[in-house]
Amino acid sequence: MKKVLIKNAKIVNEGKITEADVFIEGGIIVEIAESISAKSPDVQIFDAEGTHLLPGVIDDQVHFREPGLTHKENIEMGSRAAVAGGITSFIEMPNTIPQTTTIEKLEEKFKLAEAKSYANYSFMFGGTNDNLEEILKVDPKTTAALKLFLGSSTGNMLVDDEKVLEQIFSKSPLLIAVHCEDEETIQKNLEEYTERYGDDIPIEEHPNIRSEEACYKSSSRAVALAKKTGARLHVFHVSTEKELSLFSNKKKLKDKKITAEVCIHHLWFNDSDYKKKGTFIKWNPAVKTQKDQEALMKALNNDLLDVVATDHAPHTKEEKKNVYTKAPSGGPLVQHSLAAMLQFYHQEKISLEKIVEKMCHNPAILFQIKDRGFIREGYKADLVLVDLNAPWSVQPDNIQYKCGWSPFEGVTFKSRVTHTFVNGNLVYRNFKHQPFAKVAERLQFDR
Repeated sequence: MKKVLIKNAKIVNEGKITEADVFIEGGIIVEIAESISAKSPDVQIFDAEGTHLLPGVIDDQVHFREPGLTHKENIEMGSRAAVAGGITSFIEMPNTIPQTTTIEKLEEKFKLAEAKSYANYSFMFGGTNDNLEEILKVDPKTTAALKLFLGSSTGNMLVDDEKVLEQIFSKSPLLIAVHCEDEETIQKNLEEYTERYGDDIPIEEHPNIRSEEACYKSSSRAVALAKKTGARLHVFHVSTEKELSLFSNKKKLKDKKITAEVCIHHLWFNDSDYKKKGTFIKWNPAVKTQKDQEALMKALNNDLLDVVATDHAPHTKEEKKNVYTKAPSGGPLVQHSLAAMLQFYHQEKISLEKIVEKMCHNPAILFQIKDRGFIREGYKADLVLVDLNAPWSVQPDNIQYKCGWSPFEGVTFKSRVTHTFVNGNLVYRNFKHQPFAKVAERLQFDR
């Protein structure tokens, strides 16, 4: 069994930064102590002097596009980019082709990941207007959650039958994760702007089409339904200040029935960036105002928002260069999400401890992921070493995404991931991936 010793680590974990050594055997953290000596010659030693050791990031919202859309991304390339960014576990979304709305299609995706993923993996099951029977068959111990689109976003998975929605909320054995934008409001706005501009609507109008009203109307309806039915609800990618009034920080995360997350792009960009970035920062929900952006960061720090995720959703450059109505929403983010959050740390907007809480601890707590998300004895050794003072610029030659571009291109980050360990195995080191080995595991859930 492989043995690894990480020496002289500044460990960021559970609200503290402490100096210690970490000993790993068989993929498990077996000892954390002030000083540990290698007791046999077969121990692989890493000196972490000058770096910080974090739990591996858990990204609960990615689109790796497989099957059916693999010209944009696939599980192999997406997970390679993820581990380069310090993400050791991901949860992938169901709007692939075919959609993941049957047990059969769900298991097919697990087999794909088992064969080719660099990072630990799970998938969300997709809800539709007519698959309640399949939803009730899903095993909560082996599947992350149920995903519902309450705005059509991408694909045709819109759940818009109110009676079906209430049944799903009342009966689902899984946590329900929702994309909240009101479709009627969006279509009305889109019609108005199309009449004015045709297909070539200025990208600056995107947050007016997919508006604050569309977000709040849908989010508030979902929260009300969760309160009525007692469902466990998680609201994805909150993008407006107004929506924050729907959430509470009065309970610990493990006791909350309604939770929410923010994505990297809504923290990093605002509507002033459309002029330079154009459709390359077209997302659903839309990037909105600086006021919204600042409110989201504040809510992250005061625990109204529980998790930071990416909603990594690549498209090709050619697709993104289309006119407004034909340019798809979404962009690649997994390689750069941790670096972006560490940039906020350097800007004194958030602490290292809070970053680890929102990107590592809280996804594990929220989804009840077994033995991951913390640096603890007995836990899986999903670990990341970061150098907080090793500047690097995002350039075409170091972008790992299959689509070959990043909304961060040209940005210089002050911090970088130096090593990523998945189940105690080094998978990435200093801009280079280690030879692929099947070390990633299917996530299990304590439910």
